[in-house]
Amino acid sequence: MNDAGVVREATVADAEVVARLLHDFNTEFGDPTPGVQRLAARIRQLIGDGDTAVLLYEEMEGLAVLRFRPSLWSEALECYLAELYIVPELRDAGRGRTLLQAAIDYARERGADYMDLGSGEQDVAARALYESLGFSNREGKPDGHVNYYYEREL
Repeated sequence: MNDAGVVREATVADAEVVARLLHDFNTEFGDPTPGVQRLAARIRQLIGDGDTAVLLYEEMEGLAVLRFRPSLWSEALECYLAELYIVPELRDAGRGRTLLQAAIDYARERGADYMDLGSGEQDVAARALYESLGFSNREGKPDGHVNYYYEREL
């Protein structure tokens, strides 16, 4: 089954819905969360500032969080896909693909010419989705050197 549902940009008024989805996402994977109310306040601020966009899939079925920054290498923007989430019982029906393609299209429309993301080695389904839409962890070509993503709390 391929589900081509409705994807729309969230507004500040959607902060509670976005926060609930983000909270559920972190809870599902055992990651810390500050809770729905604190997340909602932060989402209101980030959406309001304009450098963050959230796309909602069918209101409460999933989301994509996009962070925009000026590029060093062109006059365009770069887009970081900070989160991509579909609620567990609705996966494997094309929703993630629809949402990710909408995120790519949205980033282009906002003036981005580059999108990056991070994914864990164990998240095979997500990595397959990303690769099927042209993302690569190889430098420059299919057999290029492996790219690594590093992170650290400060």
